[in-house]
Amino acid sequence: MTGEFNDREFKDVICLFDVDNTLAPAQRIIRNDMIELIAELRKKCVVGFLGGSNLAKITNQLGGSQELMLKSFDYAFAENGLTAFRLSKPIETQSFIEFLGEERYKKLVNFCLHYIADIDIPIKRGTFIDYRNGMVNISPIGRNASIEERDIFEAYDKKFNIRQTFVKKLKEAFPDYGLTYSIGGQISFDAVSWDKTYALRHIKADNFKIIHFFGDKGGNDYEIYNHQDTIGHAVTGPADTITQVREIFKI
Repeated sequence: MTGEFNDREFKDVICLFDVDNTLAPAQRIIRNDMIELIAELRKKCVVGFLGGSNLAKITNQLGGSQELMLKSFDYAFAENGLTAFRLSKPIETQSFIEFLGEERYKKLVNFCLHYIADIDIPIKRGTFIDYRNGMVNISPIGRNASIEERDIFEAYDKKFNIRQTFVKKLKEAFPDYGLTYSIGGQISFDAVSWDKTYALRHIKADNFKIIHFFGDKGGNDYEIYNHQDTIGHAVTGPADTITQVREIFKI
């Protein structure tokens, strides 16, 4: 512990929060009651967010201003920690392309686009592959789908296992790529070079004795939720996050 957190009641405790359906409703903006909770919690312990989306999307969800958002959290992790900040200052990270290589990445993208073209689903929109610093997000319907269209695809996927079958085909086609596939949310899945446990290396120097993680115990939260160094708290949405945090820290 380097001293910046000595003003906290529990300076050796950190709470890390997933973003979608934990700090904010999926694809929506954080509510004032959550903003107030985070401010109160920072008096008790160190606080960070850990999302799979890129920094721009998370910034939009958590208030719209990157400067204000980074000041509201001690640690900020986008793209599973491949984009990282400590006390508003960037932490050096790697990239998906550096990990995989341009030629192998092209083969992956070409396979996905051909596969998506052949899928017969009720709706297709746009942005089927979203490249991020530490992963690619792949969506059979496309990330440009509206909220109503996302609901339609989610129901269809539950019936016909579109994403699950897609992931199976990728594992068969690229067994030597060293990728992890995480199905989460309504319309997409991630092909990940590092899962969310990657972020833990960034907080190691602060020697936290307790690491709480709040999020979904499945999807792309599975690995960090079940990690030996964390205490996982499964939440059903932002309201449940608030309830659990207030109960644990007596806020």
